Amino acid sequence: MNVSARSAAAWLCALAALASFPVLAQTAAAPAASGITTPVFVLNSLDDTVSVINPATWTETRRIATGKQPHHLYLTPDEKSVIVANALSDSLTFIDPKTAEVQRTIRGILDPYQLRFSPDMKWFVTAANRLNHIDIYKWDGKDITLAKRVATGKTPSHLWIDSKSTTIYSTMQDSDELIAIDLASQAIKWRTKTGPIPADVYGTADDKFMLVGLTGGDAVEVYDVSGAQPQRTKSIKTGAGAHAFRAFGDKRHVLVSNRVANTISRIDLQTLEVVDQFPAPGGPDCIDVSRDGKQILVTSRWARKLTVIDVATRKIVRQVNVGKSPHGVWTLDHAPR
Repeated sequence: MNVSARSAAAWLCALAALASFPVLAQTAAAPAASGITTPVFVLNSLDDTVSVINPATWTETRRIATGKQPHHLYLTPDEKSVIVANALSDSLTFIDPKTAEVQRTIRGILDPYQLRFSPDMKWFVTAANRLNHIDIYKWDGKDITLAKRVATGKTPSHLWIDSKSTTIYSTMQDSDELIAIDLASQAIKWRTKTGPIPADVYGTADDKFMLVGLTGGDAVEVYDVSGAQPQRTKSIKTGAGAHAFRAFGDKRHVLVSNRVANTISRIDLQTLEVVDQFPAPGGPDCIDVSRDGKQILVTSRWARKLTVIDVATRKIVRQVNVGKSPHGVWTLDHAPR
C-alpha cells in the first residue's frame, strides 16, 4: 500500500509499534534457507532498487537499479521473467528469476503499483494507485498491448483475478471499497463498501469468497461474491493493520501480515478462522513461503530488513539488511500459490 494522507496515521502507529520489538543481530549460525536455491528478491521502494539475496548464506549479493518506487512483482506465465513494477517511473523491469540479470525494461506503463496476470494467461492487469485507474492489457506471451483503462475511484490498491479469468477484483484504499470488473466487457460490475483502508485481496479456490485485509483496522473481511451482488459474511480478527496475503501452499491456509500488530496470522480457509500466529517485527508487509513450507519470508518495512521465520518453532531465525522501505519479496523456489 502506498502512503496517502488518509493512511498516514496508520503508518505512524506502525512506526510506534516497531519500537517495542528488538531487532535481531545477524549471526553466522543462522540456518540456510529451507528448500530455496534460487535468489530471493526484495524490492526497496524508497531506494529504487531490488536486493538480491543468496539463500545459502543469507547475504545480499548486490542491488539492481530499477525505476522509481518498485512496490510489487509478478512472474510471467512462462516463468522466464519476474516483472518489477516501478510506479513513479511508469515502467516495468524484467529480471531473470534464476540469474538475477536484467532482461529488458518496458516504459509507458502508467503508475504500475500492483500487477497480476489472469490465470488463462491472456491478460495482464495493473493498478494505478495514485492515478485512480486500472489498466487491462492483452498479453501475447512476450509483449503487452493496452486494451482498456478503467476509471475506478480513489486509490486502487491490490488486485485479484478469479480462477476462470472472468473477473478482476480490486480494493479502493482511500474510498474504503471493493470493486469487481468484468473482463469480457472490461466494465465495473459492482462496488461495495468495506472497512477502513482496504489493502490486499485474496480469493478462495472455488471463487466464492474474497478476503480483504483492513490496514486501517484489525481484521480480514470476508465477502461472498458468488451472486450478482457481494455480501459481507464475516470479519476475522487477525491483528492491527491487516495488510498482505500469501497462500501457505497447502491448499487450505492463507497467511496475512498485520503491519501494526507486527504479526502474521494463518487463516484456515475451510473454517475462516485464525489458527496460528507468528511474530514479525518491523512492520511486516509482503510475504513469500519456501518451497517446502518450512520458512516464511517477510519484508520488515520499517526496519529495512528481510525477516525469516521458522514455521515449526514460530521463531525468527534470520534478518537480512536490505534497502529503504522493503516491500515486495519473492523467490522462484516458493510454495504453491
